[in-house]
Amino acid sequence: METQNLGAAFPLTSEQPVPTKVSRATWAGLAISLFAMVVIRQAFVFFVPETTFLSALLKEALIWLNAVTLILIIRRGEHLPMRSIGLGVACWWKSILWGFIIAIVSTVVAGVLVYLTGYGHGPGSAAFEKLPLWLITAIVFRAGVVEELFYRGYAIERLRLVGFGRFWSVAIPLIIFSLGHWTGGAANILIAFAASLILTGFYLWRRDLAANMIGHFLVDFVANVLPALFS
Repeated sequence: METQNLGAAFPLTSEQPVPTKVSRATWAGLAISLFAMVVIRQAFVFFVPETTFLSALLKEALIWLNAVTLILIIRRGEHLPMRSIGLGVACWWKSILWGFIIAIVSTVVAGVLVYLTGYGHGPGSAAFEKLPLWLITAIVFRAGVVEELFYRGYAIERLRLVGFGRFWSVAIPLIIFSLGHWTGGAANILIAFAASLILTGFYLWRRDLAANMIGHFLVDFVANVLPALFS
């Protein structure tokens, strides 16, 4: 069994003892964090090309199921605190403040890229917009929470833990997250890449996953929910 020191990989603020072995649970967690959403999304694109109310509900349920499984892996499989992925490391008001800052920076950058690329909507946007507003809001909330849990908090920390090095532990989730937006075309991949760079940069700087979740949610809320509220 390969051994690494988690504290040496990324300094933890938790005062709890940290195990030194990389378990099979960590590899399972990495498989979920990096590929679960890609597999689920591709399966629905293949079997249910046009989003429906029921397919959207099922898709969200499957994604949340994987998120809960990942949390169980962290707590029961790895026996690590949630602080090991950047949750609970800052005061709630600081997380909210930085979340708004992340949202502002990301929205400005994404807005510029939308203008420069002339990005409109992906193939599934029309069907998505027909969903009830409460479900769209729930999807936006899930995106902010689960995508940050998967691609920032868990993947970055654990890839470094198993020996991928600082560059690849950041690059691999960044690439997978960006390419996962392929259904929206090249422009959407570019916008996702830019937003992911910002989110990753803030996470590496602050190691406050809650702030990332808040910022990610606000960006998607402004883009997908706010226009419907005022239309």
